[in-house]
Amino acid sequence: MRVNSPITINKTVIKNRLTMAPTVKFDYAEDDGKVTERHVEHYRERAEHECGLICVEATAVSPEGRFCKTHLGLWEDSQAEGHKAIVEACHKYGAAVIIQLNHTGITTTPDVGPAIGPSAVPVKTPAKMSREMTIDEIHETQELFVKAAIRAKSAGYDGIQLHGCHGYLINQFISRKTNLRTDEYGILTYENRARFASEIITKIRECCGPDFIISVRTAGIEPNVSSAISIAEEYVKAGCDYLQVSTGIEWEDSSLKERGEPYNLICSLGVRFHDHFAGRVPVSCANGLLDPKTVRYLIEHELVDTVDLARAVLADPAFCEAVLNNAKFTKCSNCLRCQYGPGMAHRCPALSKRMGLNVF
Repeated sequence: MRVNSPITINKTVIKNRLTMAPTVKFDYAEDDGKVTERHVEHYRERAEHECGLICVEATAVSPEGRFCKTHLGLWEDSQAEGHKAIVEACHKYGAAVIIQLNHTGITTTPDVGPAIGPSAVPVKTPAKMSREMTIDEIHETQELFVKAAIRAKSAGYDGIQLHGCHGYLINQFISRKTNLRTDEYGILTYENRARFASEIITKIRECCGPDFIISVRTAGIEPNVSSAISIAEEYVKAGCDYLQVSTGIEWEDSSLKERGEPYNLICSLGVRFHDHFAGRVPVSCANGLLDPKTVRYLIEHELVDTVDLARAVLADPAFCEAVLNNAKFTKCSNCLRCQYGPGMAHRCPALSKRMGLNVF
């Protein structure tokens, strides 16, 4: 298998095995959550440089479930128009496009909404404790995801990705640290832990049709790989087409050890998932993939189906061309705190070097 080999996810043909991971542009949006020209150009440029599939950044399904006030949204119809521009810009260059839908749950910042989640647990807000969601609130929040997916389809997206990792709401339902419930959404079984997201998947499939891609960016370890795979099985049963694997809240698997592979332990979670789901559901890995050789190694050895790229394509939008064609590129500087992150005004030294700028 070659990195430039097409792959079909559901009914959508992806032209190569390189995907852009959802990476939030914290200072692009305004309080209205609408797409700006900066968003459109950002994604267009990555599509132009041969990214096969682009996953647009975490997009809030509710104004109360944002990271902050400058968080992209799809909680109302008026926001869909801007997303059409992103989709059209990426489709022009042959890239498939999906969008990550998210609710922050207990990690919501106080200036946008209350910290609510599966259970009342300690949180870093003035309230000190999150508030447990009622069954009605669970169902209402699920409906927010479904309505956002419908808006995404109306904007032309090829599918959506549910943000099910990194400690946000869907992840909070599958983790024993944040879900203390004993009802049908509680921790007693894998089915119950996955139910919140599984029901969202089922409803999106009903509303958006059989050909719409439904991906989950899922926790690869919660608290161990075996448990995380069992939860992902529930997602697949519900209709998930594509698993993009990252980290969660818990990490208690002693079987995860450095063994001299050219990729890190987080990336190895995707490899483990691929071993399990091979031939059934495409699986992508992520994290620390800054060298074209490592990306090619993962695909050519059939360790995963696709590779999610984040910092590499932030530092240089042409990184995919380096992987595909051995083109020259500017490598990510691997800053301890990514200079593309919140409050950094995108002062990425690698990006600045590529553009011939000195922003420091």
